[in-house]
Amino acid sequence: MPVPWLARRRRSSCPRPTFFMSDIWTLVSLSKRQKSKRERDSAKRVQLKRHLRSPVTASMQGGSSGVGYGLKYQARCISDVKADTDHTSFLTGTLSLKEENEVHLLRLSSGGTELICEGLFSHPSEIWDLSSCPFDQRIFSTVFSTGESYGAAVWQIPELYGQLNSPQLEKIASLDAHSRKISCVLWWPSGRHDKLVSIDEENIFLWGLDCSKKSAQVQSQESAGMLHNLSGGAWDPHDVNTVAATCESSIQFWDLRTMKKANSLESVHARDLDYDMRKKHLLVTSEDESGVRVWDLRMPKAPIQEFPGHTHWTWAVRCNPDYEGLILSAGTDSAVNLWWSSTASSDELISERLIDSPTRKLDPLLHSYNDYEDSVYGLAWSSREPWIFASLSYDGRVVVESVKPFLSRK
Repeated sequence: MPVPWLARRRRSSCPRPTFFMSDIWTLVSLSKRQKSKRERDSAKRVQLKRHLRSPVTASMQGGSSGVGYGLKYQARCISDVKADTDHTSFLTGTLSLKEENEVHLLRLSSGGTELICEGLFSHPSEIWDLSSCPFDQRIFSTVFSTGESYGAAVWQIPELYGQLNSPQLEKIASLDAHSRKISCVLWWPSGRHDKLVSIDEENIFLWGLDCSKKSAQVQSQESAGMLHNLSGGAWDPHDVNTVAATCESSIQFWDLRTMKKANSLESVHARDLDYDMRKKHLLVTSEDESGVRVWDLRMPKAPIQEFPGHTHWTWAVRCNPDYEGLILSAGTDSAVNLWWSSTASSDELISERLIDSPTRKLDPLLHSYNDYEDSVYGLAWSSREPWIFASLSYDGRVVVESVKPFLSRK
């Protein structure tokens, strides 16, 4: 018969695991973090499905008839998808320093009542400029910033992006010859062509793009000089050898054949500019103090028409691609203005109800869309339906409007 105290001693000789309170709290904390991560991943998947499958419709405050769509982060740039001949489409990109940025492919429903996100794609850095390729609806360019440096690249949306759970953009080429802050990338104005122009603070680059080889080569480059701070540009649709570049106090016109400055408009403090697509020699600029100006480049000493612009900075301006004299401007006063330039030769453009009598001078401001809650930086007319435009405010709100009420019946 075993001795009782010896049996107890033998049982107690087996080692037992020892747990401290710190170990328990560590396990609990780890479990909570894993659960939180699973919840965040699940929320992202749900949000992505909602973006891709559900139309987003929102009426603006103040009774506006616009169709709205909200981005997740702040944003500044939006572009019409010119090559999409089947849908009215727009591309827009976000501007978040800390989070992973996004590119949204938006399409307006056939009835014009819904703005649907057809594609949502991750982008590695803040997007400061975005422009759609005029001959391929899946290709676009961006100018981006990491917070310390700037870069530019040409991207392609995957062909079967609608069937993928997490579609990724494919980088076709990096425009990596710049050493200064890049302002914009310009595509050949119309049709299929392999030429691109990129502009930074001091230089203008002409690129040759080969999409099949996924490469871009610098064909020519010229410096504007250290005294000139280039901030943007536009490619002349009537003369493909000319690019206009905005400078601190002038607009410079560059001949791409020689890469030399051919002409300039002096004492012009323009933030943005756009060529009239229908009429040669006409250029429209948006300026801080003078609002909106219309220039005939054959008479460069003074503008042929001036609009008061906005109550704060006039940031962007766009000429309609089809209706001559129809101009949009956007500003940091949280407004978009629709203008009509009297230089237009079409008598059928403006609805007769906007004119009280034949002898009354028409007010150039046709309408002001002022129901935004933040500065408006992005504007884009639709090439497919030129009576439709999209605007983008800094808080990430996209609004699509129709200007049909201001057009005459043809």
